[in-house]
Amino acid sequence: MAKTRGTGLLMVWADIDPELEAEYHRWYDEEHIAHLLAVPGFLSAGRYVAVKGGPKNLALYELESADVLRSAAFLDGVRFRPSPRRVQYSGGTIGRNYLINGYRQIFPVKTNPIEQTQGPAPFLQMGRIDISAAMEEEFNDWYNTAYIPPYLAVPGCLGARRFVAVDGQPKYLTLYEFEHAGVSESPTWAQARDANPWSRRVRAAMRHDQGSPGIYRKVYPK
Repeated sequence: MAKTRGTGLLMVWADIDPELEAEYHRWYDEEHIAHLLAVPGFLSAGRYVAVKGGPKNLALYELESADVLRSAAFLDGVRFRPSPRRVQYSGGTIGRNYLINGYRQIFPVKTNPIEQTQGPAPFLQMGRIDISAAMEEEFNDWYNTAYIPPYLAVPGCLGARRFVAVDGQPKYLTLYEFEHAGVSESPTWAQARDANPWSRRVRAAMRHDQGSPGIYRKVYPK
């Protein structure tokens, strides 16, 4: 099977004016995704809409590595290429709250080959998070060793990854993959969330971006 995941992500969020949503979705599905997947190092793509949190629309691109975002093919061919169309990669003409962030994976450190061929999950829950420099080392240790592992045993949770931003803010992204939108509303999830007393200390120091955490439903590929 073709490789669909590496160690990098490009994430693009936007709120689109309702009267232009149909045009936006058509442009993304029929034109823009194919344009980006032609860039070497872009492996696969998924599009999502928020059922909780925001911004509402999300495009997720799996990259061979975050270095792809420094390549001439991406910078000259996509990122800084003027578009004659009203719907533009850089946003600003039909919507608001654009976030365009690039990420490097920090958890898990190693990925099994079979996991590198998975497609976009049906649902995502994600947190865009900042933490003070004084707490950063503890925050990462806690997240990787104490916070994520109990969630992975919750029915409906398909996996979890963490990323650090190489472009954009906040600095950290946590990405959970779900079978359905209600996974994080279950008693089992709540039990996992509060299972470790360490969590109360570190969560109090976390700063979530506006609209985070959010839950998103996949709309492409169908």
